[in-house]
Amino acid sequence: MAEMTRTRAPDLGRQRVRAAWSFLMPGLMVLAVVGVWPLVRTIWLSFTDAILGESGAAQFVGWKNYRLLLDDPAWWTSVWNTVVFAFSSVALETVLGLIFALVLNAGLKGGTIIRAAVLVPWAVPLVVSGKMWAWMYHDLYGVVNTMLIDLGFISEGIAWLAEPGLALGAIVFTDVWKTTPFMAMLLLAGLQMIPRDLYEAARIDGVSAFRVFFRVTLPLLMPILLVAVIFRTLDALRIFDLIYVMTSNSRATASMSVFARQQLVDFAQVGYGSAASVLIFVMIALFTAAYLTAGRRYIK
Repeated sequence: MAEMTRTRAPDLGRQRVRAAWSFLMPGLMVLAVVGVWPLVRTIWLSFTDAILGESGAAQFVGWKNYRLLLDDPAWWTSVWNTVVFAFSSVALETVLGLIFALVLNAGLKGGTIIRAAVLVPWAVPLVVSGKMWAWMYHDLYGVVNTMLIDLGFISEGIAWLAEPGLALGAIVFTDVWKTTPFMAMLLLAGLQMIPRDLYEAARIDGVSAFRVFFRVTLPLLMPILLVAVIFRTLDALRIFDLIYVMTSNSRATASMSVFARQQLVDFAQVGYGSAASVLIFVMIALFTAAYLTAGRRYIK
């Protein structure tokens, strides 16, 4: 009897594996069609001189597009803009999101209403947010200039999105306003998973709130915090819509995605634009791998 049980156990395991694969296959096939094939096609086009609408007549040019891209100052400007945008916006969103999450987790009266109010910016469609803030930044009619003039910080309206030194900062502020609620809700979920007994024990022992935060809250929150930062950084590194809505193809604020779109559509250089797209993919993949490697002690 025992021998028959041991014989059936591997068979049952193999059946479960086959069943799992049968459930996964439809999803994997769809992913291959909508994800893997376009990626492979883009990589191939990046080694050609393909033109929009004439990709069938494309000729293989090897690494030419990549060499041209690495010598293109506009590309490196877009890389710099993307890095500055990603790390400044994610850093601000993480700090502000953590503060909001701690406040919401404190059990204030009207917590449900406060949470709903905090989520409003995140619920607004991104294109709507971009156009709304573009009007708010307007040098003649924008409410931002009106408020700053009334407070005495400036004497006349500033064209925030037309000034190269100010435009990217204005976009970062808009993204922080838009996405901080998302970060706050993720961190709030992580805070609510921490056992209350730990805080009660720390209170009985007379441990200060400062030490409790750094010795209890932050270490236990780190897995959720790391995942939230990775998600937001990936979104920020491939940012396109907010920048394009607010400043279009302006070189002063163009991200890598905006640059790739400009080459692919405006200039019809499919091969060159595909090379830029492939580099974006490689850079994001390397960043993700490095981030996960550095934080693997927290993600299990």
